[in-house]
Amino acid sequence: MNSLFPLTVRAAKTSRRGKVLVGPIDLDLKGEGTTVVMGPNGSGKTTLLRLLHGIARKTGGTIDWACSNQEARHHQAFVFQHPILLRRSVVDNIAYPLRIRGVSKADAYDQAVDWAGRIGLKDMLDRSALVLSGGEQQKLALARAMITNPKVLFLDEPSASLDGRATREIEDILQSARQSGTRLILSTHDFGQARRLADEVIFLLHGRVLEHSLAKAFFDTPQTPQARAFLNGDIVE
Repeated sequence: MNSLFPLTVRAAKTSRRGKVLVGPIDLDLKGEGTTVVMGPNGSGKTTLLRLLHGIARKTGGTIDWACSNQEARHHQAFVFQHPILLRRSVVDNIAYPLRIRGVSKADAYDQAVDWAGRIGLKDMLDRSALVLSGGEQQKLALARAMITNPKVLFLDEPSASLDGRATREIEDILQSARQSGTRLILSTHDFGQARRLADEVIFLLHGRVLEHSLAKAFFDTPQTPQARAFLNGDIVE
């Protein structure tokens, strides 16, 4: 059972310079499975993830975890579409979250080497993270997030820069994490990926939730004309 959930969101919003970027949002998220956030470019998917995670400033409403915000943040991780990497080696980057949590250097690096192997970077341990390809950097960011065994993992377009093989590797890791009890909340433009991973879908447009339903229901019988148009590949404004 995931002690961070249920997550209850009521009229939450985030604004910048007087403009509402996302919200007001009402959501109830349970503690199991994978939630995929979908919508056209500019709909607010990334901002919604950042708001739920707590790195976008909430300017209205409430976001309540089943525990304190401090505990919830401690058990979360976020993988950005464009990873923010340290000017250090691959193994240093992966081990970093453990080191700042007080794990011994030897133990942290043993776990980092293990994770590097899982994501196909074991031959690059001493290479600077900054010279990796975009896809390799994305896999590195995932390993750095997963090494802390988060109870909730947010991912913004986790395979946007990856080829088919690397995408499959990433999805295998995510499915394994889900089966181990990690709650996944991710955005994607990839309909195929959404169908493969989603237990439920949040459809976002202009920063508002138009639909929130089980994945099969969303893909088979979307309830709004905007969602139907989106799934048909039409332009949604």
